[in-house]
Parts: sequence; structure tokens; C-alpha cells
Amino acid sequence: MSEAKIQRPLSPHLQVYKLPLTALMSISHRITGVGLITGTLLVTAFLVAAASGESQYDYVMGLATSLPGKIVLFLWSAGLYFHMCNGVRHMFWDIGKNFKKTDANRSNYYVLIGAFTLTVLTWVTVCGRLAG
Repeated sequence: MSEAKIQRPLSPHLQVYKLPLTALMSISHRITGVGLITGTLLVTAFLVAAASGESQYDYVMGLATSLPGKIVLFLWSAGLYFHMCNGVRHMFWDIGKNFKKTDANRSNYYVLIGAFTLTVLTWVTVCGRLAG
């Protein structure tokens, strides 16, 4: 008896299956949660440096005001606002609101627009105060 390999269809994989925006938002919510932990450690390092003395504070501020430091702070603030806006959406879901597919899809865009707007407003405000 010969053992012929049976050709069976493969199940869809992430490479061929297009995830809906709601699923991508859920995945992003989890990723930003992990990123916020890292950012909180950086805030803690800043506070420890501020309490440790002027030289440590100047060192940390030098890192924070460098281009890579500003990029990290920008990404952290964007992640913070995204996570917050998506968390508000989850609170509505917890009380049974916006479960219809059309409502859930619409709220995806509310979260993205809200997070983008809050991030831009924060950075315009911060940069405006630093410049003037």
C-alpha cells in the first residue's frame, strides 16, 4: 500500500486574510498597553533623576530633548491617547452600547481621529510654550 500524500486545503492565514479594522484596533490597544508600561518606566527614571540631583536631571533632560528622545516622547503620547480613546470605546461596549457592526466600525474612526487630534494638540501646545 503506497502512502500518497493527500492535498488538503490550508486554512486562511494572516498573510492572505485581511483583518477588519476592529481587530487591528484591538491588537493595537494591547500593543500600546505594553508600550505605556515602558513609557511609565521612563517617567519613573525622570522622577528618580530629578530627585537625585542636578547632574542626573540634566542628563535625563538632555536625552529627552534630543531628537530620538522627542520621537520616543511623541510615540508614547500618541500611544497614550490611542489607548485612552480606545479604552473609552471599550467602556461603552461594557455597558452594551455600539455593538452593531456599523456602530463599531464608526467608532474605529472616532478613536483614530480623537487620538490623532489629542496628540497634535498636545505637541502644538508643548512646542508653542517651549518656543515662546
